[in-house]
Amino acid sequence: MKINDFNFAGHKAIVRVDFNVPLNENGNVTDDTRIKGALPTLKKILSDGGSVIMMSHMGKPKGKVNPKLSLSQIVKNVSDALGVDVKFAEDCGNASDAAAALKPGEALLLENLRFYAEEEGKPVGIDKADPKYDEAKKEMKAKQEEFAKKLASYADVYVNDAFGTAHRKHASTAVIADYFDADHKMLGFLMEKEVTAIDNVLKNAQHPFTAIIGGSKVSSKLGVIKNLLDKVDNLIIGGGMGYTFIKAQGGHIGKSLHEDDLIPEALNVMKVAKEKGVNLSLSTHTVCAKEFSNDAERVVYPIGEIPEDYEGMDAAEESVKVWQDIILNSKTILWNGPVGVFELDNFAVGTGEIAKTVAKATQENGAYSLVGGGDSVAAVNKFGLADKVSYVSTGGGAMLEAIEGKILPGVAAIEGK
Repeated sequence: MKINDFNFAGHKAIVRVDFNVPLNENGNVTDDTRIKGALPTLKKILSDGGSVIMMSHMGKPKGKVNPKLSLSQIVKNVSDALGVDVKFAEDCGNASDAAAALKPGEALLLENLRFYAEEEGKPVGIDKADPKYDEAKKEMKAKQEEFAKKLASYADVYVNDAFGTAHRKHASTAVIADYFDADHKMLGFLMEKEVTAIDNVLKNAQHPFTAIIGGSKVSSKLGVIKNLLDKVDNLIIGGGMGYTFIKAQGGHIGKSLHEDDLIPEALNVMKVAKEKGVNLSLSTHTVCAKEFSNDAERVVYPIGEIPEDYEGMDAAEESVKVWQDIILNSKTILWNGPVGVFELDNFAVGTGEIAKTVAKATQENGAYSLVGGGDSVAAVNKFGLADKVSYVSTGGGAMLEAIEGKILPGVAAIEGK
C-alpha cells in the first residue's frame, strides 16, 4: 500500500520514526532535522482524521532505562514541529491505555524503544562464545516477537518512516510488520524518497555514472566498492582508504592511515575495474602534515612520495582538479565519504571542493546526485549546498547496505521482497 493512497480517517497509525536526535548536556535538541523529516508522513495521517503513535529509539541504552536517553526530552520539540500537543507514554511496552484513548487528530510519542532489549533482539549479558548463547538467542527472538506484537496492538495501521534503521531487523522496524496485512502497512514519505533515490542510482542511472567513495577505511566499504564496479563508469576513491590502494602499488605513504591486510583486496579491485573498463581514479597529490592537528602546517606531496614522518590529511588541488573534470562530465553521481580529514577545517578543503562540484554538476549540467554518509551530508550542509544536490540521504548505514546490494529488512517487511 502506498501512503498517498491510504485514507487514515478513523484509523490509529503506529509510525516508526527516527527521532534519534542530538541533545546537549541540558537535554535540549541541537539539530531537529530528523524530526522535520518525519512531518509530511505525520501530518498526512492527522489531516486525514487519523491519530498517530510515534515510536523511536535514541542512543544505545542496551536494554536498560537511561533518563539521559529518554524521549520525554523531545516532546516539546515534536509538539512544536507538528503543531499538536503531543502526549507521552512513559513505557513503550505498556502503552495500551494511552493508545486506546487517542482521538482523531491526536498524537502520542512512546518512550525509547531500546529501553527494552527485545527491540534489538540481542541476548544481553552473554558472550557469543558461551555454549548457551544459541539458546539465549532463541529465547530473545521469542521475546522480540511478543514485544513487536504488543507494539502492533496499539494501532491498526503500521508505517515505517525511519530509513536510518531500515537495515536492522528490529521489533519496530521489521518484525512488527508481520502483524499487519498488505493493505495496512506502508512506507512513509521519507522512506519512499530514500528508496527511490537509491533506485535512481542503482537501477535507473544515466551514464556516465560516477561514484565518489571516501572515508577512513577500505574494510568498511569494500562490499559497496565491489558492487559498484558492475554499475559505474568512474570510481573515485579518496580519503584515508585511498592510501591502502597507493601502498598496494608500491607507493610510499609515510604514516598515513592504511590497512595492510586489505592490500590484496585493493589490488583485486583495481584489477576488476580495469577488466570492466571502469575508470578508477585515485588521488595524485595529497596535503600532508607531521601531526594530526588543525594547526599543523599543510605540505603537498605526490601521493606515492610521502615522507616517513608525514601523513596524508586532505586531497590536494591537483587531485581535486582531476576529480572535478570527471564529476562535471557525469549524469549520475553517488557520493559517500569525505576525501580528507573533514572534521579539521584546515584539512576540509578538498571535501568542500567536491561538495561544490557535485552541486554544480547537478544545477548546471542536470546530473542526478545522491549524497549520503555523515561527513558527506555535513559537507553539503556546511557549505549551504543541501538544496543544490538531488537528494541527501538520512541513513548512512542503511544507504551503504542498499548500495552494497543487500536487502533492507525494514523495506522488505513492507514490500514483501
